[in-house]
Amino acid sequence: MDFPFKRILSTENETKFVADFFSKTLGGCDTVLLTGDLGTGKTFFVRSVCSNWGIENVSSPSFAIVNEYHNGKKIFHFDFYRIKKVEELFDIGFEDYLSRAEAVTFIEWADLFEEVLPKNNFHVHFDFIDNFTREITITKNE
Repeated sequence: MDFPFKRILSTENETKFVADFFSKTLGGCDTVLLTGDLGTGKTFFVRSVCSNWGIENVSSPSFAIVNEYHNGKKIFHFDFYRIKKVEELFDIGFEDYLSRAEAVTFIEWADLFEEVLPKNNFHVHFDFIDNFTREITITKNE
């Protein structure tokens, strides 16, 4: 996959296709930042990526803040939406999660606390075009 990557998505199958392709670029210690309005497909994208690794129980960590998934790969899935202040992230050991070399970390609503994010990351952004169409942009930041 070449970056930046930009595509118009009109169906869930198109989103799954992009997620499948993107999943092949990820390795240990990668961080994936997901941004976009509510309902644009952030959790669906994470679920689609993880399904390529045999992980089927992916759900939004809105209330738990972080979900962990394991199946050959270790996945940490954060959601910053309900976090009120950055200290909450430090209280749960956010920095320790990021330092796990074998894990891929997904962070939904990453734009809410940019100051704690690693500089090396993939940024996946979703924009609504209409009720059925989204634009996805994926960049790699080093």
